[in-house]
Amino acid sequence: MRIDIITVLPELLRSPFEASILKRAIDKGLVEVHLHNLRDYSTNKHKNVDDYQFGGGAGMVMSIEPIDACISKLKSERDYDEVIYMTPDGETLNQGIANQMSLLQNIIILCGHYKGVDQRVRDYFITREISIGDYVLSGGELAAAVLSDAIIRLIPGVLSNETSALTDSFQDNLLAPPVYTRPAEYKGWKVPDVLLSGHSANIDKWREDMAVEHTKNRRPDLLE
Repeated sequence: MRIDIITVLPELLRSPFEASILKRAIDKGLVEVHLHNLRDYSTNKHKNVDDYQFGGGAGMVMSIEPIDACISKLKSERDYDEVIYMTPDGETLNQGIANQMSLLQNIIILCGHYKGVDQRVRDYFITREISIGDYVLSGGELAAAVLSDAIIRLIPGVLSNETSALTDSFQDNLLAPPVYTRPAEYKGWKVPDVLLSGHSANIDKWREDMAVEHTKNRRPDLLE
């Protein structure tokens, strides 16, 4: 998979891809992540990529020209499955979307900034708009990192135990059950006996029951 991220703050995005699981995925050659500084595509001598909005109002708007130039250059080099715009009014990211996108080959992620992008960018270049929640950030960079992480960890070979991702919360529309590790007893607090029994069928049943109960208590909407 190749992910091209268009941003005005590439320095804000570098660190997530230089550590942990994401770095290992890149080092293994399982994914490529390329950051593109939108200012490199500005024809303005000051490298501005925004302007005042027509009709007045507070806040600057990202201009269409440098975005068009950047996306057009990338598209001239390869085909893309999706051109994604990170925006608070997009569809809310969930595990199902992450699952779908982990199967794609090439995607572009455009990070919004200021008051957003010229609407013509959304009308003519963007194929999908995604939000990571009902709140507003200073820009789309952190949201792009969240989306990338959610996708990359699902690519076969990224996690050392590939079945781990299949048992995450939301994969089967349930929250994950409680998990425990050594010691089996700490300050009088004991691990449930069934987990120490070695009986796989009973353990699986306990985990399923606990996942349903956990979901019912915390996210009953998932069971509807």
